[in-house]
Amino acid sequence: MIVGMKNILLCASAALAACTPTPPTPIVRKEWRTLTTSQKADYINAVKCILAKPALSPEGSPPSPHGVISRYDNLVYTHIQQTYSVHYVGHFLAWHRLFTATYEKMLRNECGYIGAQPYWDWTLDAADITASPVLDPVTGFGGNGPWVPDDPTSWFPPVPGRTGGGCIVDGPFAGLSDVVHLGPGDSLAYNPQCLKRDLSPSFASRYLAMNQTQLTLSQPDFGWFNHIVEGEPSFDASGIHGGGHYGLGGSFGQMGDLHTSPADPIFHLHHANLDRVWASWQNLNPSVRLTDISGPSLMMNTSSPNVTLSWPLSVGVNGVDTTVGDVMKIDACGTGGSLCYTYDSFYTLL
Repeated sequence: MIVGMKNILLCASAALAACTPTPPTPIVRKEWRTLTTSQKADYINAVKCILAKPALSPEGSPPSPHGVISRYDNLVYTHIQQTYSVHYVGHFLAWHRLFTATYEKMLRNECGYIGAQPYWDWTLDAADITASPVLDPVTGFGGNGPWVPDDPTSWFPPVPGRTGGGCIVDGPFAGLSDVVHLGPGDSLAYNPQCLKRDLSPSFASRYLAMNQTQLTLSQPDFGWFNHIVEGEPSFDASGIHGGGHYGLGGSFGQMGDLHTSPADPIFHLHHANLDRVWASWQNLNPSVRLTDISGPSLMMNTSSPNVTLSWPLSVGVNGVDTTVGDVMKIDACGTGGSLCYTYDSFYTLL
């Protein structure tokens, strides 16, 4: 920010017809296990800061009919409100790219975090997600919850291989009965809850292994790429997106809830890696793929108008409305886009 102001002042004093300030350097997103113990603690402390900060209006202003009381709730609320308009659509990846970048800016601008949003490379843990560093009870986000039996009255079939479902028992968010305020499902009523996980190691190993990521990267155009990322709304044809959500959230964890999944902070590490997969695919042919977008504008409605670069994106009170075209390039840094980050490494086709 200081560098940007310095450039503006130099331009203002230069008495030139045109002056282009030097764009800032992209911040670098790194894999969780590569961070130092101190860096991990800084990130988790910033997450706790967002959880504790009061919500922004309008949905969080008293008297409110909603259960939005924290700054973090603003994000969950936005995801609930747009659940059916940003999944199984052509702008799924673009919207979630913006959503994750918005969260990253909140951590940095509102809670003093100096790092970038970490990502979770689940291909490194697919053989046994229970041993993943992101679930470490000391330097991660804690692990599973105790076993909760299947609900025979639920319309939603149990996630195959689920092993938990109760409140997490370790980690920085264990023992808190009000870390989650919204849900389950699309409920916006104030409903203080613990953070729950319902790990399914077998489901994760099926969809988060490198072979599924390689299948995703091998797609010839964005339409097929996006389709393989999301898969089908079925446990028999999921993709890397569902692999992370149901591998961690199962049937009863927040990550397995289509509406309130951002209530689990690991959501943002999972979606950062999904974004990394997309950026990796774009990097394989940037001259074509940085403008390649398609897919239905309405959820699973192939007869709806096709999404284009001008399709609008909104993250509610959390950020500025923009378009798909504005977020196609992650390291634009003001030169044709609003994003300014990159990754420490990218996937390649093997």
